[in-house]
Amino acid sequence: MRILRSSAILDSSAIHEVRYDVPRRTLSVWFLGNRRPYHYLDVPEEVYEELLHADSAGNYFNRHIRHHYGFLH
Repeated sequence: MRILRSSAILDSSAIHEVRYDVPRRTLSVWFLGNRRPYHYLDVPEEVYEELLHADSAGNYFNRHIRHHYGFLH
């Protein structure tokens, strides 16, 4: 059975927490100091997995997510 939602607390100087909704392909990101998440739309599950395993979550986010997907805040 496939997991429909996943979340992780990251050891990052920029990102506190991320959540991924598989059916909606939505990546929710809580940046340090922000109470409300940014919801990035139509993000492939592989991008979420790569973010979780990146040496630097902030660098990965900036290079592969920030300007590549629409978002709601």
